[in-house]
Amino acid sequence: EALPCKAAGRLDQTSMQTESQQIIAIVAGNHPDPFAFLGVHEDARGRLVVRTFQPGADRVAVLHGKTGEALADLKRVHAEGFFSGHMPRGRKRCVYRLRVQWDDVDVELDDPYRFPPILGEVDVWLLAEGTHYRPYERLGAHPREIEGVEGVSFAVWAPGATRVSIVGDFNHWDGRRHPMRSRPECGVWEIFLPGLGQDARYKFEIKGADGKLQPLRADPYGFFAELRPATASIVASLPDVYPSDPVRRAANALNAPMSVYEVHLGSWRRKPEDGNRFLTWRELEETLIPYAKDMGFTHLELLPVSEYPFDGSWGYQPVGMYAPTSRFGSPAEFRRFVGRCHEAGIGVIADWVAGHFPTDSHGLGNFDGTHLYEHADPREGIHKDWDTLIYNYGRNEVRNYLIGNALYWIERFGVDGLRVDAVASMLYRDYSREPGEWVPNQQGGRENLEAIAFLKRMNEIVGVERPEAITSAEESTSWPMVSRPPAMGGLGFHYKWNLGWMHDTLAYMRQDPLHRKHHHNRLTFGLLYAFTENFILPLSHDEVVHGKGSMLGRMPGDRWQKFANLRAYYAFMWAHPGKKLIFMGCEFAQQREWNHDHSLDWHLLDGTSDDAGLHRGVQTLLRDLNRVYRDYPALYEVDFEPRGFEWIDPDNRDHSVLTFIRRADDGERFVVVVCNFTPVPRHGYRIGVPRPGYYRELINSDSRFYGGTDMGNADGGTNADDIPANGRAHSLALTLPPLATLYLEWIG
Repeated sequence: EALPCKAAGRLDQTSMQTESQQIIAIVAGNHPDPFAFLGVHEDARGRLVVRTFQPGADRVAVLHGKTGEALADLKRVHAEGFFSGHMPRGRKRCVYRLRVQWDDVDVELDDPYRFPPILGEVDVWLLAEGTHYRPYERLGAHPREIEGVEGVSFAVWAPGATRVSIVGDFNHWDGRRHPMRSRPECGVWEIFLPGLGQDARYKFEIKGADGKLQPLRADPYGFFAELRPATASIVASLPDVYPSDPVRRAANALNAPMSVYEVHLGSWRRKPEDGNRFLTWRELEETLIPYAKDMGFTHLELLPVSEYPFDGSWGYQPVGMYAPTSRFGSPAEFRRFVGRCHEAGIGVIADWVAGHFPTDSHGLGNFDGTHLYEHADPREGIHKDWDTLIYNYGRNEVRNYLIGNALYWIERFGVDGLRVDAVASMLYRDYSREPGEWVPNQQGGRENLEAIAFLKRMNEIVGVERPEAITSAEESTSWPMVSRPPAMGGLGFHYKWNLGWMHDTLAYMRQDPLHRKHHHNRLTFGLLYAFTENFILPLSHDEVVHGKGSMLGRMPGDRWQKFANLRAYYAFMWAHPGKKLIFMGCEFAQQREWNHDHSLDWHLLDGTSDDAGLHRGVQTLLRDLNRVYRDYPALYEVDFEPRGFEWIDPDNRDHSVLTFIRRADDGERFVVVVCNFTPVPRHGYRIGVPRPGYYRELINSDSRFYGGTDMGNADGGTNADDIPANGRAHSLALTLPPLATLYLEWIG
């Protein structure tokens, strides 16, 4: 039996225009409520009337949806192609289709205006309230079946619009053909387009309250997008939920080793023989994952993978927050890439940009003719440094959009965590602004209270819903308790980037060794605050661009000394409290500054030249540092408490020597670390140690395997003497190689 026409309903003639006026409004794309007029409705006499707008059509007939029986021939009542007609008398129940003739082509299709609303009442309520933390499950484009018909449902938040239409190749980008249903309770517009499927290109055509058409907008919740410079969204199925994995939870724990390889996917490697193109996700599976595993990194951190229009932004000006960039392939291929990383024992962290968005015309700015996602006041809504727009974190729907996005990457693609970009710019209303260029908060202060509340809530929800995932903050100020729970007054991040440590230590390493004794505190100062946060030590992409040169280029001295300095610095970093992060290319001492348009200089590792040996030596050292780091819990188990670190001698500035101990959680296992930051070898250098017995070298950054002089201690270790030193009863007399760091393991 045919189903009821769910869209049927009597028009209120007292509040609506005449039928002819409504036809004109439909044809002109101005009708305020197309679902109240198009499709099947009862007329004033109780008969069912069918109305449809099929521009350019010659004939339209109504067919029984089950039997194909012809029920009515509709009459053209407007030259543009508006058709109307009555169903046979007495027919009250129907599932119907339309047969439309254009010239000599007949097409049977389902009428979008016969289908019921997409959003249920609970969805409407949750979206309006701002507590639907997975809004992407309802908004955006979703292939689905309704009443036995395959198609795609579309829904978009645009409360300031007077008309929203879905446009694409399927309707010749004509916004009059598929105007959407308004759900004023939550400001959402929706429609189900039967017969549409995967890979259809689409945008939203929006008419603002002033009657002006906005530029065509990409879907804020689009799951895929065209490759730039094209900007349309592409219909793609929502990936299945990625299973929560206790193995990944353990690998992401605060007491686990974390050595992160930060990667810009577009320039890690290129295909010069194929137009210098990017690698695909499949090619990255075959190259990047084995490389990272061989090098011993525990995690990859990917510069933003959300869709973005401008290559030169490196992804930090995203437009498609829910769309993995099409530069490398499809969303399904990205999810597979994450899975392959996990199979190799490697976690994936995605850079996440929730602080701002660009002004591209197809993006979020002035989305429905109003400042919907951003603040209207430029003192609050515009980032002067980047000429971008700032999210209005005070709006429920904006917070929903971003919190849902955080969950989306974790739940639907399995990423292990998010590194939140530019957190400092979110926390302060006067960030990079002069007096008079910013608006104080309601208490008169400079703190962005709405952004603070958003960050806390996002971290809480991620922590509850996916406890295996982590979040880290790029936060460059002294904001307190960034990596403490909101219940304690913190922001709720698991980690904070230690940018102060990075600036101080690089400033030290730039000094001529002759003058380093005057800057010794730059190495030790970080330990005064090392345990106030859960720190990641970053040598990130920001340190090898904009004229800063490469890591190798920052080191002083001749060719050999530059490499030796870099090796000693890396070994110091891997022993220092805090998780580790290094940008691609730094691990083999790339010489030139990073350029996002070109592959890394992998050729530096080729050949038998001395330089090639030095580059391979740095790479080998990083591989060994990662191996020793993972194998010795003393180097990672207690990164965020004082009991995991102990000075032997922090004050030998005259010799630029630094000595300390790292301890495991049990307090028994430990590693002794000695750094000599001058090119002077030191023989018989005595340091106090916790116990008598034999101490074996684990790492000597001056080893010949790393390109060093191979100076060190005979047989790779030495016995402790019963000679007091540094306040300890036992000590070692060591040979310290020039510009080198040693790790020593107590054997017993």
